[in-house]
Amino acid sequence: DDGARAWAAEPAPQLLETWRAGRARLVEALAGVEPGRKLDWFGPPMSAASMATARLMETWAHGQDIADALGATRVATHRLRHVAHLGVRTRNFAFGLHELPPPAEEFRVELRAPGGETWTWGPEDAAQRVTGSALDFCLLVTQRRHLDDLDVTATGGDAQKWIAIAQAFAGPPGPGREAGQFQHTGKAS
Repeated sequence: DDGARAWAAEPAPQLLETWRAGRARLVEALAGVEPGRKLDWFGPPMSAASMATARLMETWAHGQDIADALGATRVATHRLRHVAHLGVRTRNFAFGLHELPPPAEEFRVELRAPGGETWTWGPEDAAQRVTGSALDFCLLVTQRRHLDDLDVTATGGDAQKWIAIAQAFAGPPGPGREAGQFQHTGKAS
């Protein structure tokens, strides 16, 4: 569009400087929000911390779109924890988007982080479980890869239903990606 064309015409150093200045203003604005106040957004209202996490998720997801378009491979880092956390926190939101009641019981989510440690959410003894690669879970909840191409598994009917509809971003349910659409080595062949 015209707006994107105008930004693309900027010299790279100026564009980066403008982006960094905007990021600094956003950080300052979010830091100034009184605790407990919910901010209106396209999805449900959210706290300043959740708003920042959502912007991180969107930036990461669209960065993946750019990497895919360029055929580039990105290196996963511990910063994926923010995207994974939002993915876990939006479980009930995803069910609601599909006009399904949210599961009554808690889930256990165990993800292998890029550094080798395990990130966990939920009670250890939960019957509903999601396990796998943190990178793959993030690709799933941002709908950048198809579940069949990822190292993410679910135990329990509700957990299986969730990973089939997971969506961490606001808006109507997205179509997701087709199985095999992108090369990704998450799923063991």
